[in-house]
Amino acid sequence: MLRRLKDRAVVELIDLPAFGQPAVLVWSKRRWKPCCNGGSTTEVDHHIASPNLKLTTRAARWATRQVGQHRRSVSSVAAELGCEWHTVNRAITAFGEALLDADETRVGPVTAVGLDETLFARFGKRKHKTWATSIVDVDTGQLIDMIPHRTAKSVTSWFGAQPRSWVRGIRFGVLDLSGPYRKVFNDALGWVAQIADPFHVVRNANQRLDECRRRVQIETLYHRGRKDDPLYGIRRLLTMAKQRLDVRASAKITERLAAGDPHGEVEWAWQAKEAVRDLYQIDGHADAVETLDELAAIMIDEAFPGEVNQLGRMLKKWRTQITNWHHRKVSNGPTEGANNMIKLAKRIGFGFRSFRNYRIRALLYTGRPNWELLDHIMPAENR
Repeated sequence: MLRRLKDRAVVELIDLPAFGQPAVLVWSKRRWKPCCNGGSTTEVDHHIASPNLKLTTRAARWATRQVGQHRRSVSSVAAELGCEWHTVNRAITAFGEALLDADETRVGPVTAVGLDETLFARFGKRKHKTWATSIVDVDTGQLIDMIPHRTAKSVTSWFGAQPRSWVRGIRFGVLDLSGPYRKVFNDALGWVAQIADPFHVVRNANQRLDECRRRVQIETLYHRGRKDDPLYGIRRLLTMAKQRLDVRASAKITERLAAGDPHGEVEWAWQAKEAVRDLYQIDGHADAVETLDELAAIMIDEAFPGEVNQLGRMLKKWRTQITNWHHRKVSNGPTEGANNMIKLAKRIGFGFRSFRNYRIRALLYTGRPNWELLDHIMPAENR
């Protein structure tokens, strides 16, 4: 189609700093008008800048690398470029998303996947909490993806949208004692062996112990714990692993239990907690199942405190998930590590309101993208 030059539009773009000072690139863009009737078109060159961004392409790529790979704040990068925060954030979002989409080999085969929740943001006058779910390869600690909400439906839909061959390669699913995540593995990954995270199992036992200690404290002394109260003084020692206690600490526990635990309820809860910890010292799966069944049967006896009964019911309910750890000794530790990096992204960014920005920043931090691709990609809407 024949066309003629109509005029030139002068566009100012933020470029990389020069000699320590912010720089502006002035682009005289040509506008063309068809010889026949029709609207004019403006010159486009993605190597200079994308149409919807106020940064040059090289400045946008540099900013994305600074924020995503070197973990700088958007505000510090914007200050160095001499432009507004929104200008830089828009470029990082566009190029970061393009990088993640282009990196088709970022996530390889996964045999053990972990699920956990992170707090996304608080909205409204009542500061309603909005959650997100992290999906992590627990063998490598790589963040595979983040999805909004923590419901079974949302996570199940995500697995349903993935390539079937990749999903069928998953053999183990690690979770905390969460009903919705257990439903995800039951519905979407029925063949997967579910593993309850040992940390959360032991923490549940510690919580029951602490509840028992506080109840006995009030029943015997009629007030909450104070500095000189026998049980209050050993509240931290009781939750420590028994093998980590020295002679002095063990003697202190014995002395304080004798003084503040008239019916031996706290001591029973303490022994129950230690028995749960000892489950993870057993080597064989069959022995672990047998021991757990015996513990659960003993703990639900009405002769023991109610808190110990609750612990026994938890062991019975999660029996399969707890003992599956002896098949494959993995935990949600790598998932928690990925969540720590996500929280770091939130702290550096002073929180997020857009889930799209939250997800992209988290994946740039701990999703392990191939940064070499950044020099060869363009935002998706411009390709």
